Amino acid sequence: MNDYLLLFRGGNNEWMGTSPAEAQAEMEKWTKWMGSLAAEGKLGPSQPLQNSGKVVTGTDKVVTDGPYMDGRETVGGYLQCKAASYEEAIEIAKGCPILEQPSGTVEVREILSMNM
Repeated sequence: MNDYLLLFRGGNNEWMGTSPAEAQAEMEKWTKWMGSLAAEGKLGPSQPLQNSGKVVTGTDKVVTDGPYMDGRETVGGYLQCKAASYEEAIEIAKGCPILEQPSGTVEVREILSMNM
């Protein structure tokens, strides 16, 4: 099994202003999806991210507020999972509830092993 990082972009704006019941229903979708991955032994660390942050840039290490980008491009959270192949990791990503939102995307990246 290899480790993969799923980066969640966009999707939050579609349900952020909804009622508490609708927000709870959205969270239940995530809980169910992640619970199924945990039951299969494929779930690793995962967390949502704050909307605000800082960006450190270049050799002068300039610090600015950010990230400021289109909501569809902002990374809102991540999940690490185990899969036998890229194809399996992509199938796992296809089950993500963020893809029920028009602007939701999941970026799938293999985590390389750094044997030192």
